Amino acid sequence: MRIISGLNRGRNLLSPKGHNTRPTADKVKEAVFSVLTPYLEDAFVLDAFSGSGALALEALSRGAARAILVEKDAAAARVIGRNIELCQEARAQLWRGDLWGILPKLAEQGFCFDIIFLDPPYNRGLLVKAMRIIGELKLLKPDGLIVAESTARDSEIVITAPWQLYRQGKYGDTAIYYCGYPRTDKEE
Repeated sequence: MRIISGLNRGRNLLSPKGHNTRPTADKVKEAVFSVLTPYLEDAFVLDAFSGSGALALEALSRGAARAILVEKDAAAARVIGRNIELCQEARAQLWRGDLWGILPKLAEQGFCFDIIFLDPPYNRGLLVKAMRIIGELKLLKPDGLIVAESTARDSEIVITAPWQLYRQGKYGDTAIYYCGYPRTDKEE
């Protein structure tokens, strides 16, 4: 696993051992970031269910201004910390703990994100729950994007208010959904 493009291009990243995390494949990451390119400049990123931190670190490498990475698993959080050090990335901040407790704290502190990555464990209803809470807490900027990853065989993701699905892609067993607040035709 590596950083594909930008300032840290080619830098190898560590990956948590075991089956608790599932790193996003390079081909999927490349497809995601080709869509995100116009949104990355100076973006504030939230990488929920961060795993290795690869998505946030890729975003920072490609021009995002700062990122908060959230991870509950202690071993994965240690790997994220080491990956932040490997990339010498002072703009990345790791919040270790349960996402359901951290999201309200982010809202209380007034954080609002341009891009939110959601790549939870599959088939547990976590994606839908996270999107609901993010909407309730208004953690996404009006013109921001949620990038949600799921298994292509999973019917877990159902886009409901306040979200609108803008685009989706399937890459082998992986499905990526891009959504945000409803936009008028002028904004798209």
